[in-house]
Amino acid sequence: MSDSLPDLTLEATSGQHINLAELGGGKVVLYFYPKDNTPGCTTEGIDFARLHAEFAAAGARVFGVSRDSVKSHENFKCKFDFPFELLSDADESLCDTFGVIKLKNMYGKQVRGIERSTFVFAVGGKLAREWRKVKVDGHALEVLEYVKSL
Repeated sequence: MSDSLPDLTLEATSGQHINLAELGGGKVVLYFYPKDNTPGCTTEGIDFARLHAEFAAAGARVFGVSRDSVKSHENFKCKFDFPFELLSDADESLCDTFGVIKLKNMYGKQVRGIERSTFVFAVGGKLAREWRKVKVDGHALEVLEYVKSL
């Protein structure tokens, strides 16, 4: 588990490549979610999008992360008009850094998947707080309140 923003570059929506270590000049929210266009992940994205202006006013940049392709991310972002970028971690390098890949039960089978998790980094790139096994309802607002307290 990394206690600071790792020096990893990921492909992102809007044709960008984001180097996480270079984001240390401001607050950063990384929220990991299992899959684009699934009910819980859609609700979580919409919640972060609804509060985006307040995150920005608090000096924070929000990024959603999953193993989906950039093409899938672009469609998801466009469909729900997300004002933040989604990072594609197809090789699981960022997921492994934060230990969010877990064995989950799906229809009676064990599968590897992302455990919904959020990490907040303070100015300077140091990890300030983490949430694991996230429940979607009210989560984005809880993260916002914490970011405002930094």
